[in-house]
Amino acid sequence: MIAIKTTDLTKKFKHKTAVHALNISIEQGELFGLLGVNGAGKTTTIKMLTCLLHPTSGDAQLFGNSIIADAQAIKQIINVSPQETAVARNLTVWENLLLIARVYGFHKDAAREKVAKIVVDFGLEEVKDAKTKILSGGMQRRLSIAMALISEPRILFLDEPTLGLDVLARRELWTAIKRLKGKVTIVLTTHYMEEAQALADRIGIMVKGKMAAVGTVSELIAQAALGVANTLEDAFIALSTQEDGAL
Repeated sequence: MIAIKTTDLTKKFKHKTAVHALNISIEQGELFGLLGVNGAGKTTTIKMLTCLLHPTSGDAQLFGNSIIADAQAIKQIINVSPQETAVARNLTVWENLLLIARVYGFHKDAAREKVAKIVVDFGLEEVKDAKTKILSGGMQRRLSIAMALISEPRILFLDEPTLGLDVLARRELWTAIKRLKGKVTIVLTTHYMEEAQALADRIGIMVKGKMAAVGTVSELIAQAALGVANTLEDAFIALSTQEDGAL
């Protein structure tokens, strides 16, 4: 089943076309990596897919719901873990999760059951009674993603989930994200090539608002006409500069 399908999705601002006739399909349960340099159109694309920004033309369907005609239905099946850690610093981990559960309409007992399960799923048992402000950056990011999953979304958007984390914290968060694969459709934006390579089933590379290439890591390396010993970073640079007219 197709989870996300865009059809000539376009967003124009006064002096710039941020996204130009974007056509992509993402399967249910897939983890899709969206890569591009700053200004490539990733954020604008995500804002349109999450109904925060209206497209100039074209459309996108999320499980059959149009971002133009069915925005309310889409908001019921998606959630976003933003680049900025979205936690209440003076609440405990448990209180943060419980608050979000109640906001999403879970009754008291159901909310507690939901929180207890997600605390275990995300390895937060040892810090569940700690105030969030004393947690490490990695733990805060893990909590932020757990909070986004409280509503049981069918599609989760992860915006730079490991930005600023040290190597160990990043790897621990990768493990948590990998456990979600196949259970929820994930769109991941990141500037870390090794992160995209480790997590994504397929990767799309955006350049100046257009999709320059889509495929698995090996397919992107092949599209860039590189040798098998090359890396995703090599392919990203080659495909980005080819599309940009630098080569």
